[in-house]
Amino acid sequence: MADEQMAVDRSGVPGDETEILSAPVGPPTGALPARPLDAIDRDILRLLQTDGRASVRSVAERVHVSRANAYARINRLIDDGVIRGFSARVNHERAGHGASAYITLKIVQNSWRTVREQLRALPGAAHIALVSGDFDVLLLVHTPDNRTLRELVLTRLQAIPEVLSTRTLLVFEETDLDTDPRG
Repeated sequence: MADEQMAVDRSGVPGDETEILSAPVGPPTGALPARPLDAIDRDILRLLQTDGRASVRSVAERVHVSRANAYARINRLIDDGVIRGFSARVNHERAGHGASAYITLKIVQNSWRTVREQLRALPGAAHIALVSGDFDVLLLVHTPDNRTLRELVLTRLQAIPEVLSTRTLLVFEETDLDTDPRG
């Protein structure tokens, strides 16, 4: 996934909007306890989710705080691991990946870590989740076409010894719910 940029100078000088912050940033998920967010923090998050390239100056103006305050809050959100990074939202079909699918997997008990590492190496793997219910893992993949998707499932996934079974759910259309309505 291509990285988007956010104008933040991590050197400690607020307002220098020429420095770039690239994903991933902050500590790993789960490294710190959750910190309550106030209304301004939530507004900043909403703005950055809509436009990860917004300048500190623009964020400050839109949430009605000083640039130094916005800068400090954004850095705290990064340092606390609330903001995990900045990235581009990709139209997978336009990027040459016209087939998408959610694949459910049943795996051998206690094999999650091993399976997760093998799934990360799959071409087109976009999201992996350990879940509860009728299956153990939910995997989202994007491939150039259905033939490539078929090969991924039948050749790569089913060859993993810890994978007991798979079920493939083709994605016909998708909509990001947290995007700018103009985009």
